[in-house]
Amino acid sequence: MAEGLSAVARTGRHAAHVTAATAAGFYPALYLLDRPVAGVYALFTPIAFGILSPLPGAGRERAATVLRAVPAAAVLVVLGTVLAVGTWPAVAGMLAVGFALAFGAVCGPRIAGAAPGLQLFYILACFPPYEPGTLPQRLAGLAVGGALLALAEAFLFPDAPEPSYRERIADALDAAARAASGVVRGEGPDPEEAGRLGAAGRELRLSRLPAGARPTGAGRTDRALAQAGAATRRLLDQLALLTAHVPAPGDTVSADLLRGIAASCTETATALRRGRRERGRGRVLAGPQLLEEMVADFLKARGGAFDGREPVPRAVLVRRSTVLTAAVSAVTVRTAASLALGGRERLHGLPREQFWYAAEGTARLVAVRIRGNLTRRSVVFQNALRTALGLALARLVAGSLDLTHGFWVLLAVLTLGRTTAGATWSAVRAAAAGTLAGAFAAGLLIVGAGGASGVYAALLVPMMLVAFTLGPLGGPARGQGLFTLVVATAFAQIAPVTWRLAEARLVDVLTGSAIGLLCGLLAWPAGARAEIRYAMSGLLRAAAPLVRAASAAVTDGGGAPPDGPSPGVRLALHRLRIAEAAYAQYRTEPAADGSGAAHDWLAVLDHGSRTLVGAYWLPRTDGMPGLPPDARRWARKAAEEVATATVRAAGFPPDGVRARPAPLPPEVAARVPVPLLAPLTDVEVWLHALARDLEAGSGARPEEAPLPERAGP
Repeated sequence: MAEGLSAVARTGRHAAHVTAATAAGFYPALYLLDRPVAGVYALFTPIAFGILSPLPGAGRERAATVLRAVPAAAVLVVLGTVLAVGTWPAVAGMLAVGFALAFGAVCGPRIAGAAPGLQLFYILACFPPYEPGTLPQRLAGLAVGGALLALAEAFLFPDAPEPSYRERIADALDAAARAASGVVRGEGPDPEEAGRLGAAGRELRLSRLPAGARPTGAGRTDRALAQAGAATRRLLDQLALLTAHVPAPGDTVSADLLRGIAASCTETATALRRGRRERGRGRVLAGPQLLEEMVADFLKARGGAFDGREPVPRAVLVRRSTVLTAAVSAVTVRTAASLALGGRERLHGLPREQFWYAAEGTARLVAVRIRGNLTRRSVVFQNALRTALGLALARLVAGSLDLTHGFWVLLAVLTLGRTTAGATWSAVRAAAAGTLAGAFAAGLLIVGAGGASGVYAALLVPMMLVAFTLGPLGGPARGQGLFTLVVATAFAQIAPVTWRLAEARLVDVLTGSAIGLLCGLLAWPAGARAEIRYAMSGLLRAAAPLVRAASAAVTDGGGAPPDGPSPGVRLALHRLRIAEAAYAQYRTEPAADGSGAAHDWLAVLDHGSRTLVGAYWLPRTDGMPGLPPDARRWARKAAEEVATATVRAAGFPPDGVRARPAPLPPEVAARVPVPLLAPLTDVEVWLHALARDLEAGSGARPEEAPLPERAGP
């Protein structure tokens, strides 16, 4: 109930912003200056940026986004005005502009949010009559409408700012610091604390955030924030494991590293809230020592005696491995947070592959993102092509048939198109019914009011306020019906109209609906539900070789770390990003059937991410000279079993995939030199964690015999 009232209040505030800006620009242009063309653009600019565009942020942040988008809108108005010379030039321009703006979503949430509104400016300008002389009026109306909307967003009932992703990470790191300190104090087992940590990690999932608040941009800051959020989720999961089990009070080696984790989390959280990097070598410092140095000390000491016993008990080794993976996650968070805040990390002792973007310029990062999504398997590419084809076809039909107010045809395609044919059909049916009702009401209004422009002027403001408040909350039927009344009331003031204006509106919306539905049926009608299986399969196939390579690098030695990502890591990173985009869209689409219900796609993404982290951090040794041959064979066989199961899981068999890498046999472990047993344990728990992800992701039913505790990187 409270959430519903909050949504109504938020929508009402946005409606007030748009209505105030529209009235303040439209009425003076039309009645005081007698500039109807400027009035049209002053009318539609706030609607474009305030209603069509889901701009991220609140208050002044939205206002800044509007002001930054106005120059791009002006370019599109100029382009549309020039190409309105003929139908075919306008169609070609619509195809290019439609694809470029829709595909621009890969570059970040701000571009994605502003794209629908920017489309409208080209649509308005590219329709007849061809009058280049009115370009100054068009640009003036655009500038006035944009400035008025920015003022309304900033000062008229501004929305309260929501916590940024950076602040959410800081809150989660505070919880992690408290948990790490609690483990040091021996507070455990505490299943409730483990549950709270898991819940805090889930709140960092991008699917829990509004689309505009997600750090999905191509630049270094967004990439670093996304990496910091993912590493924080892993850190919380690993600390949840430690809090849920009986502590080991004599494990002073782990206690020292846990204190460093807590200090690092606290200082990183403080820096994120301040919004700038800490002074001192461009780093966020962790206590008297950098956390990386504490990890190095831990690696030297963890194979030593525990509580006077030699060798270290296996249970303690597994626990120390979990502590190490938590420290690895904390180092990743600290480094990524510093990069996000403008720091220039030198990455001493850190895997350069993991932070490959740190030394790249913005242009290079944008180019990498665009090139990676220029594939028919990218849902962003699919959506952009579907949108561009629909808008270009609508422009061709409207121009060829000389439809009155033909831009309404394109507006229907733009607002009613969905990512699946089923969802488009549902929207089209509702919009047709709503438009029919709205056209009937508009016809009655026009017949009753006739040419009394004062009546329309008096009705426009309350009608906009009602339409822009109830329309977004009531779905396509209510939205299209109320918007029909708004445009009829506005256009009746610009030029004399008859009831046929309502008829034209109905014909145009039905034509646009038919075109949108046709494109939805012909271009990837199943949306992400069809692509997600392919994307996840590709991710698993790319991850399998990394499992073998990382395990072999630990036992056999991998040489010096490369300066950049290896081809295998690059491929896995690319497949992970494609799969994440498919999953994000999949979560927004209605489930028309049970496809994918048996699979935990998030577990598949976790498997890919965990594989990459292991590939970054496990091969940090020069090999294991002196490792007994049977231990080496065990590591190779266990890694091969997980890699083979990963390839099998890529086919998503009906009964799922079971992966059961054999634990390190006690008799083999007894022959392993003490300094080598700890890194071998790291490999073991990593492989078992990957096996758990595989079973969950492939839909395999768990057996009574559980896998060892999930403590991998």
